[in-house]
Amino acid sequence: MSIRIGIYGYGNLGRGVESAIRQNDDMELVAVFTRRAPETLKIRTEGVKVCHVDDALKMIDDIDVMILCGGSATDLPVQTPELSKYFNVVDSFDTHARIPEHFANVDAEAKKSGKVALISVGWDPGMFSLNRLYASAILPDGKDYTFWGKGVSQGHSDAIRRVEGVLDGKQYTIPVDEALEAVRSGSCPELTTRQKHIRECFVVAEEGADLARIEQEIKSMPNYFADYDTTVHFISAEELKRDHSGIPHGGFVIRSGKTGFDSENTHVIEYSLRLDSNPEFTSSVIVAYARAAYRLNNEGQYGCKTVFDVPPAYLSIKSAEELRKEML
Repeated sequence: MSIRIGIYGYGNLGRGVESAIRQNDDMELVAVFTRRAPETLKIRTEGVKVCHVDDALKMIDDIDVMILCGGSATDLPVQTPELSKYFNVVDSFDTHARIPEHFANVDAEAKKSGKVALISVGWDPGMFSLNRLYASAILPDGKDYTFWGKGVSQGHSDAIRRVEGVLDGKQYTIPVDEALEAVRSGSCPELTTRQKHIRECFVVAEEGADLARIEQEIKSMPNYFADYDTTVHFISAEELKRDHSGIPHGGFVIRSGKTGFDSENTHVIEYSLRLDSNPEFTSSVIVAYARAAYRLNNEGQYGCKTVFDVPPAYLSIKSAEELRKEML
């Protein structure tokens, strides 16, 4: 029996989820829900319903896991707790500072409904979070460092586009090379947020918009740009399409630590990602965790969960016996 998936929101992430489902033989896409007029939306999977978001509750009995593909700034804080009243859900909420608040809001609803809600699934938070946990457990005497980029941040780009007067925009996160090399040396440097990354924004503004106000609003945005050296470039829609149409990303999680009775030995653990498509990779992680959400709920579990709460075997289509034989 296939795991029946719904996609809630059909932007870059939603399209990525659709393509990822095609690579997982135990899953079936049942419906795509959009805020647009459904008849205007063309998806790639034949025979799948396209419905308005207002009709989602009509399909409670047809969907095992609803994958939420909205943005973290304003969509997911509302959508995830609301939809977890009716569905097992997975989201990619990525505003790190607000994860505890988001968890509490979602957990209250998912516990009442008896559903599993997996939040903050992706590569950071998500895969990078797991690597920080593993590395810190293995090397307790040490320091963690996370570097993102160079690449396009979907969450930060979405935040730019929500600024009044902005028509479109892309944001690049760029590691500072000197900081990255200092960490790789094992010297455990003390680095501020500002010393590790810079942020570069390319913005298409409405005609006649107050560019100074837009730039100041972006640079002062808490949780997104306020703690970084940020550059804002105003460009045309044509330039954005020509020069910034891709969505690459990647990054590094590094932990440097000491072992030995006198802490005489230094170890460096590094996990890295190099991604041609940020949304397609994020979607692939989300789809694996949708399988886990389905399995957890079938076992009688409920409430809000994060990647820390999911056994690795629950992500794989392979049986426990196959995993022990092929991967252990």
